[in-house]
Amino acid sequence: MRVKHHPAKAAANLKKHGVSFTRERNENTMRAEYDFSKGKRGAVIPQKGKTRISIFIDDVILDQFRARAEKAGTGYQTMMNEALREYLSESDQPVTEKLLRQVLRQEMPEYLRGLNAASTRTRAKSSARR
Repeated sequence: MRVKHHPAKAAANLKKHGVSFTRERNENTMRAEYDFSKGKRGAVIPQKGKTRISIFIDDVILDQFRARAEKAGTGYQTMMNEALREYLSESDQPVTEKLLRQVLRQEMPEYLRGLNAASTRTRAKSSARR
């Protein structure tokens, strides 16, 4: 498609925009055809170490992250990434003797109370049968 050159419009554009949009300039800089056979779709500058994904997040969770990020002056996606990184670093920790002892101290009293209650019921039933 060829555009007809209008000298009056070209002069007005030069005055208004400070740029010459003359036909001669465009013919010297534009090719008749461009080869996009080796072109790639997507972002021009790829982010190294990051991948763009699309996920569904609960509205309440997203609102909380956006509010906290605004308060902290950072991006909510950055904050979500940091929260996920922190969670993964904590959950990958091996079970140490110290951690095992801590869990046992918390869980054993309740477990033993349950056993004592069950054995008390069993003794009461067996006494009633005799």
